[in-house]
Amino acid sequence: MDLISNTEVVIGQDELAEKLIAGQKLKVKFGVDPTRPDLTFGHMVVFNKLKEFQDAGHEAILLIGDYTARIGDPTGRSELRPELTEDQVNENASTYLDQAFRILDEDKTVVRRNSEWFSKMSFANALNLTRKMTVARMLERDDFQNRFKSNQPISMVEFMYPLIQGYDSVVLESDVEIGGSDQLFNMLVGRNLQKEVGMDPQSVLTMPLLVGLDGARKMSKSYDNYIAFNDSAKDIFGKVMSLSDNVMMDYFRLLLSYEEARMDELKDGHPMDTKKRLATELTSKFFNQRIALKELEEFGRVFSKGKIPEEMPTYAISELEVEKASLLNLLAQTNLFDSKGEIRRLIKQGAMKLDGERVDDPEMLICFEGNEDQKVVKAGKKIFLRFKS
Repeated sequence: MDLISNTEVVIGQDELAEKLIAGQKLKVKFGVDPTRPDLTFGHMVVFNKLKEFQDAGHEAILLIGDYTARIGDPTGRSELRPELTEDQVNENASTYLDQAFRILDEDKTVVRRNSEWFSKMSFANALNLTRKMTVARMLERDDFQNRFKSNQPISMVEFMYPLIQGYDSVVLESDVEIGGSDQLFNMLVGRNLQKEVGMDPQSVLTMPLLVGLDGARKMSKSYDNYIAFNDSAKDIFGKVMSLSDNVMMDYFRLLLSYEEARMDELKDGHPMDTKKRLATELTSKFFNQRIALKELEEFGRVFSKGKIPEEMPTYAISELEVEKASLLNLLAQTNLFDSKGEIRRLIKQGAMKLDGERVDDPEMLICFEGNEDQKVVKAGKKIFLRFKS
């Protein structure tokens, strides 16, 4: 097994190779901050690598950053993150393990929380930790440098974040730390802090950042362009099918560990067939093949043949709090849309249909004939819903 495949940067590769050749069991660390309830497919890229080390007999350490989450990782940020309460962090963290063990082997995973040591750290020890880093060194980070040049505020606690993440590596005595490529600076701080205390410095492996559903930026909960571990089978399948063709191969490689030869074969096929295969395999990974094939069949029935899905959200008019049953007001009450402005845009773009007929007026009234009458709305390519009297 090539443990450095699909990596972007490897620091300490020679030391890592020596330890692997010697048959040493390595402590491999991956940290996640529970800033929101859901893990995403962007996290899966690194979880897959941790699973590879685990399968090769090494100790997989999943670090829940319940302490660092309250600071907020400043990586890639142009502004200070909103502060989370301890209750919010704990609530988010409680969901992470169930999600993580959909990839990792629970019986072979060591789970730690960095509140174990930071909640006990004295102020004197915290001040001593700050001596390990200069302001000039911290400003070498692109995000800090850009914010400094544009007069955007940088809090002292954000300066502490890389040191805190690095100190985790000292406590855990990690041999390897893995993470996204945007974490390189933070992971190198851990390597340096280990050197400071006379430990063998950890090797650092960065993984490529998975492009999100917008096809441009990294997959992130902050950008709302993500697929979540906790998404339904229908949502996983549908979101994958919404990907642009040019990012499909990255998903095969980073999420499903396809080798170049297999991807070359896929490139010879029709893009739609290839994307259906991707959606089916990723849905199977989180559910099972039977459910995935059901979603494939449903997708073909609805989108390829122009039919409506068998299942969709249904809303009783009597239960919606609206003054008048205009299409705009009814749709706004479903909470399926960000705003009334989004609904108006869809209608203006000709992307809204009521019982198969294009809608041009957002203020049109919905009229029902009898108690059992119902109306089906299609918004864009993916949203179907039903109103009933």
